[in-house]
Amino acid sequence: MKSGDSDRRSRRLPVNATDRRALADWRPADPATIAEAVRLKEAALVDFGMESSAIAGWIYSKCAHQIPTTAIETAAVMASGDGSCLLLFNPEFFVKLGLDGVKFVLFHEARHLIQRHLFTEPELREDPVFDIAIESTINHVALTRLRRDALPRVDGESTGIDPRDVFRRYHADLTEQGLKPFDYEDFIRTDMGCYTELSRMKDPPAPPPLCVHELLQELQDELADPETIERIGNEVLANVLLAGKRGVRAAREELLDLIDRTDGATDRLSKLWGDLGAGIIRGQTQRTRRVDWWQRWLVDVLASKLAEGERLIYPKKRGAVLAALGEDPTLSRRGREHKRVVAIAVDASGSMPDPVLDWISSLVGQLDGVEAHWLSFDGVVAPFEPGQSLVGGGGTSFQVVADYLEGRTPADRDGEVFDETLDAVIMVTDGFAPHITPAEPDKWIWLITEHGDDWPEHHTPQMACHKVRTGDR
Repeated sequence: MKSGDSDRRSRRLPVNATDRRALADWRPADPATIAEAVRLKEAALVDFGMESSAIAGWIYSKCAHQIPTTAIETAAVMASGDGSCLLLFNPEFFVKLGLDGVKFVLFHEARHLIQRHLFTEPELREDPVFDIAIESTINHVALTRLRRDALPRVDGESTGIDPRDVFRRYHADLTEQGLKPFDYEDFIRTDMGCYTELSRMKDPPAPPPLCVHELLQELQDELADPETIERIGNEVLANVLLAGKRGVRAAREELLDLIDRTDGATDRLSKLWGDLGAGIIRGQTQRTRRVDWWQRWLVDVLASKLAEGERLIYPKKRGAVLAALGEDPTLSRRGREHKRVVAIAVDASGSMPDPVLDWISSLVGQLDGVEAHWLSFDGVVAPFEPGQSLVGGGGTSFQVVADYLEGRTPADRDGEVFDETLDAVIMVTDGFAPHITPAEPDKWIWLITEHGDDWPEHHTPQMACHKVRTGDR
């Protein structure tokens, strides 16, 4: 049984929700309070990046505008219609919370944005019982991950919905009906499980009169633009997935917990996790759809090749000058990289279907800090953009790709020489051409079409190689 209409009220913000200057200028707090609130916010975000939450850290890295404003009573993450993501926070509220309280609130807000991305079904979003379930599960995860015993309090009042209080009401309600309630751990284990159990109540709890996430029914489109949420949500989850595969334990554990809490709740969610290749993080196959092993394998291998750290590189221009002066070539140590460079070379004479190329393009495009270079090749190399048709000129040579990417020959179409230091090369081909040994074979990843020649797997030195079934995807 679900509750009737809630008494939540709507009110407009005193200024336009997308006018950043007006938000900052609305009755500003005193400079010392703003400075302290910003310091607390920055300290909390550093902690997310270092330990507490990879998901929250990635979300706030995408909030290009983080605005202290008294136009909002607490804090909120807004995905606005112009494609931007904003963090609004009341500086007086943050100062009263202190550092641990600010971390809790920011974690809570980040998870709400992800929940909006994961649960888009109107019948769920409009049900106040679902609101209570999501508030309860998010706060339970926040208490657990941030190692807190209780919700933050401001002026003696709790800042949110305590999942344990909700459970006590649920337990008493079902007991009074003569029904058997779950224990707390089973009650709070998944979002949909919590929602289902609360729906069994004769008198389910309703959200408070004004929830920070429902500031305005009239501004819902501005506060939760679905296209922006989908883009940011996919980018965040893809980056956390790769961090987990790179060996970042905290990212892996947090993502596993999120998958376990949501996977299978709806058909859309099962497909979403499958499309992201999230099954590789826990070594399981999505049961509701087929996600090919080559996709999981590619995410895994690409993650290892894009791992952070210092690298030795050969500076081509400086090397040429040294050679002209008769000096021996040297390697330079490049510091920690913020940009990763990936080349995707597609055999124009091969038989790789467009959906496979679309999936690779989507994977690479979701990764922050990755610069992709797309090449078409047969007997020559020509840069192209995904979606353009591949026109072959006859013959196939892998050596022309190596010569181009290693800076020895220019591209056929524009005459430009490739002058980037690569982190990975993805070769998409049927494998039928003279074999090669690139200068850095450990960076090369070969995707071989069905019935193609997987010689790189048996080559010396061996290179990463996997067959792609062209009937899939």
